[in-house]
Amino acid sequence: MSTTMTAEQAAWFAQTFDRLVGNVGQALLGKSEVVRLAFTCMLAEGHLLLEDAPGTGKTSLARAMAASVQGTNTRIQFTPDLLPSDVTGVTIYDQKTGRFDFHQGPVFASIVLADEINRASPKTQSALLEVMEEARVTVDGVGHSVGRPFMVIATQNPIEQAGTYRLPEAQLDRFLMKTSVGYPDRASTVEILSGAAVRDRSTALQPVVTTQAVVEMAELAATTYVDPAVLEYVSQLAEETREAPEVRVGVSVRGALALVRCAKVWAAAHGRHYVLPDDVKELVHPVWAHRFTLDAEAEFGGASAQGILDRIVTAVAAPQEKARV
Repeated sequence: MSTTMTAEQAAWFAQTFDRLVGNVGQALLGKSEVVRLAFTCMLAEGHLLLEDAPGTGKTSLARAMAASVQGTNTRIQFTPDLLPSDVTGVTIYDQKTGRFDFHQGPVFASIVLADEINRASPKTQSALLEVMEEARVTVDGVGHSVGRPFMVIATQNPIEQAGTYRLPEAQLDRFLMKTSVGYPDRASTVEILSGAAVRDRSTALQPVVTTQAVVEMAELAATTYVDPAVLEYVSQLAEETREAPEVRVGVSVRGALALVRCAKVWAAAHGRHYVLPDDVKELVHPVWAHRFTLDAEAEFGGASAQGILDRIVTAVAAPQEKARV
């Protein structure tokens, strides 16, 4: 593979990406933008946090994505009594063989849906977050790889907060993106209702690519060219988040790297082998908004991460705008 993606490779990438999005779109109607973000997250080899009300199609999204890439999917319903071993797996002594055998937990899948992650204890949350970061599980001193592709789609219910354990900022930072599915528009809702006899549309989906092709696409996306001026732009945006008066902790270097990784996939998904400043602007909200720690007084006064990001993106001149000055 060449060190930088070619125009032909970018065209193939965009075509395959569109086929994946279209395939999932058959199960999740009227939500192509969310699906594009989810696949961008997968191909940047990151994890997605969905903050949404129940019944908006989060499980359907995970199942449809897994079906489209010929992968496996599991769903873990997080509850206060869920143990770390319920997620990662456990070692059990086999009397016949006289050995300890490892029994894999539900985290061993291509796509893991962690439903209502904020309902589990911090200990169980951290067990999942460790796997997300390391892509491996260590039980009794033995490491077990979860394989590739591996993506966690975690959900939070923003309405019902009673009995929940809020994810600390350091753990939120582990998620590459945060977004919401939201309710479908009226036309999509009518189409969903007209097919009410089909309980889960994702079961009828045919795979578009293999899991090995997903790994190859992720490796190819990483070779998308990023001009130093665009890197300077991302760095400047990150610095501005740290200097904003309403922000206690701004975007870290990990957050800046996350934005560059996503921008590479986003550019390739649009048939380009190079990143534009517009790619950065389009992704800055889903990649950065959850990484802020706002000053309590400012938050009480109505300040939001989205509003601060809008102001910063407007204030900082993009590279091509500088060139015209």
